[in-house]
Amino acid sequence: MIVPTMADMMAQGKQPEVLFWVGAAGSYDDRAKKITRAFVKILQQAKVDFAVLGVEESSTGDAAKRAGNEFLFQMQAMMNIEVLNGYEVKKIVTCDPHSFNTLKNEYPSLGGTYEVYHHTQFIQNLIAEGRLKIDQTTLQGKRVTFHDPCYLGRGNDIYESPRDLIKRLGVNLTEMKRNKRSALCCGAGGAQMFKDAEAGDKEVNILRTEEALETKPDIIATGCPYCNTMMTDGIKFKEKEAAVVVKDIAELIAEANNL
Repeated sequence: MIVPTMADMMAQGKQPEVLFWVGAAGSYDDRAKKITRAFVKILQQAKVDFAVLGVEESSTGDAAKRAGNEFLFQMQAMMNIEVLNGYEVKKIVTCDPHSFNTLKNEYPSLGGTYEVYHHTQFIQNLIAEGRLKIDQTTLQGKRVTFHDPCYLGRGNDIYESPRDLIKRLGVNLTEMKRNKRSALCCGAGGAQMFKDAEAGDKEVNILRTEEALETKPDIIATGCPYCNTMMTDGIKFKEKEAAVVVKDIAELIAEANNL
């Protein structure tokens, strides 16, 4: 799977349609890499002219900011903005709601203003433009529940694009009792993923997994690599790996289209 970098494009005098911001999880976490590959296959099937930054991409600084280190966040942001503006990037798509929120809402005040899309929004646009179709037969009849990522849902009021894509798969979408604006966090947001749990009766991700399991799903769908990790850990804790899988929406679409 060959993906061009912005440096490659620049050397050829080309400007891609969109920059795919891979993110830290999508670059380094073995599980999240599968989401990255699935989305790349979708982009390639839809014949999207895209590129990545490759080694020039650095952390958006989201985790540093949530943990209270504003200085480190601004250092990371300014470094990334210099690279993005140097390539005259206008449109960005990412599978990570944390990167999406930071690039979209926090970079403009530092000089980085871009048209930023979550991958579910971008895929929805590809379908609307007739560039991508989803096979409704591969996963037909599967029971699916969707976990709303905090930075996608409450953070940016994006609830319908992931659900629209799930419904197009021909599956049975069953909502958890807490969904959309009232959805419970997976437990990873705000840099919580990188610290020890605080005292309490139950881990947040276990509680959220229990809510998902109440819908009796075959698949728990996510739209965030960190949510994916937390829900997967919850499934392992509940010893339900044989019955339930956790998949990103991009993976479900790639699977449906046999990519």
